[in-house]
Amino acid sequence: MTTTELTERARHSLPTARDTAARPGIAGVLRVHLWSFAAVVVLQIAGAIAGLAPLLAIVELGRTLLSPGPVDEGRIWLVVLSGALGLFAQLLFTGAATGIGHLVDTRVQLALRRLLAERLGRVPLGWFSRRRTGELAKVVGEDVSAVHPFIAHTPGELVSAFVVPLVSLIYLFTVDWRLTLITLIPVALALAVVPLMMTPARLREQRAFDAAMGRIGDSVVEFVQGIAVVKAFGESGRAHRRFRTAADEFADIFLRMVQGLAPLGAAMQVALSPPFVLLMVLIGGAALIGSGGMAPADLLPFLLLGLGLTAPVAALGHGFDDMQTARRAVERIGDVLAEPPLPQPARPVEPRGHRVELRDVRFGYDSGHEVLRGIDLILEPGTVTAIVGPSGSGKSTLVQLLPRFFDPAAGSIRVGGADLREIAGRDLYRTVSFVFQDVRLLRASVAENIALAVPRADRAAVIRAARLANIHERILELPRGYDSVIGVDAGLSGGEAQRVSIARALLADTPVLVLDEATSFADPQTERAVRTALAATAGARTTVVIAHRWETVAGADTVVLLRDGRIAASGRPAELLAANREFAAFWRSRPAGTPLDVDIREEDGAAAASSDSTRSART
Repeated sequence: MTTTELTERARHSLPTARDTAARPGIAGVLRVHLWSFAAVVVLQIAGAIAGLAPLLAIVELGRTLLSPGPVDEGRIWLVVLSGALGLFAQLLFTGAATGIGHLVDTRVQLALRRLLAERLGRVPLGWFSRRRTGELAKVVGEDVSAVHPFIAHTPGELVSAFVVPLVSLIYLFTVDWRLTLITLIPVALALAVVPLMMTPARLREQRAFDAAMGRIGDSVVEFVQGIAVVKAFGESGRAHRRFRTAADEFADIFLRMVQGLAPLGAAMQVALSPPFVLLMVLIGGAALIGSGGMAPADLLPFLLLGLGLTAPVAALGHGFDDMQTARRAVERIGDVLAEPPLPQPARPVEPRGHRVELRDVRFGYDSGHEVLRGIDLILEPGTVTAIVGPSGSGKSTLVQLLPRFFDPAAGSIRVGGADLREIAGRDLYRTVSFVFQDVRLLRASVAENIALAVPRADRAAVIRAARLANIHERILELPRGYDSVIGVDAGLSGGEAQRVSIARALLADTPVLVLDEATSFADPQTERAVRTALAATAGARTTVVIAHRWETVAGADTVVLLRDGRIAASGRPAELLAANREFAAFWRSRPAGTPLDVDIREEDGAAAASSDSTRSART
């Protein structure tokens, strides 16, 4: 079974996520396992009570042996047997509770990851480009794993923290209520520290700590991905600044948090330490025995069970820490699950043809700031449209609207007469494919990466697409050829990965193709070969490309110049270069030596001859 088939089967097995708020979705995951949680609690209660049996057996054994008169051997054997049975029952019940808790934890984590995968598969694709990789990876990885202690361990610890002291106190009150109150002094002191650890200032420090962890994770990803560039250009000081800043901020926040919590944690540990507990019990017991208010044998249960009161309370503190960690993790998971999915039409409309029309399209990533301001553009079938413009003019934003990475804030985009918002997602991506500069290949074979959009494509079709993308020979050099797994036994450069993605688009053979700097890492010969392949397979395809080389612009049917989110000029390349001053000025404003200028100087086509001679004379 191929990786693509496994991915498809996993996708169909995902539960359908609600389009409402995320919290009910998470609550629904937990609600499914409610009876399992109840079983864990009941078994843990039984185990906690049974765990007291050995201690109570020792207490009763001591009181029996120290009591005046002949020793009752029958009672001694009964006490010993009861202690042994209690120990066995504790192991049985606690083991069962732990096993069920870990089983539930595994299922909850699986369900949460499926919910995240399902929701991330339905949010607008542009949402990912505006999220930090490290923070999103933390949610899917660390935050889901942070639920483990809360589900698998915390219920048992909290139950023991309440049940064991409660049963112990009931027993100790029957022995002597005065010494019982004295024994509770260390516990009361420790519990008095807990609210000081939950103040708003402490909670703000914890949130700042989590945010700093996300920033340092994101900076690590960026640092690792850019390490080759850093070494090549020797700008380690400046390139590392963000990583060092994130690390320093994390260290400062962590130090402040530790400085605030360390005295409180130390006070709690001292209060719950066995020496302090024994000191309280011995002082109180000695006073009562000396006054004749208590028999010496009655001091034994307080020495044993008094120490038993502190361990569960210490576990209670750790349980609350796990609860706080899990709560913050669930909040971040909930934020992702609450992200509204890309709206799907109730009654999908199928496009008729692939004429692309943009009518008064307006869009902005943030309210109050428009990136595109009233774009009117028609892309005819069988044509290539080159989008050019200065940095920040809205080129990438414009082409990302075509595969519906975002929906326009105003206006409409139509393909084959149907508004993109009226086309079902599956139909849309059968109609529009895209290749962007930032290529991501799956950890799968090269053949599966190429056939991602057409999983049933035969090997001959895959090889044909690879040949057209000028990547076939490089694939044959890999250890297992087309069966080489990316990231395992095959590593590809940026340009090679781009060519694989272009082969994927050629194999998909969609009527509309969007290229956003798709050959930015390719050498001129490779780019020319890819451009020739695209032209040879174009047919009636509608192609939109962000262009940075004159050869690409010259080969387009239409060139569109964007400036400040508006169309400043459009038309045939040669006509614009010869007659449109703004377009010509844009090209001439490029610094000498850039690929654009080099290509223009080398261009000997008739389409650019008149303007090219002027540029050559100037340079």
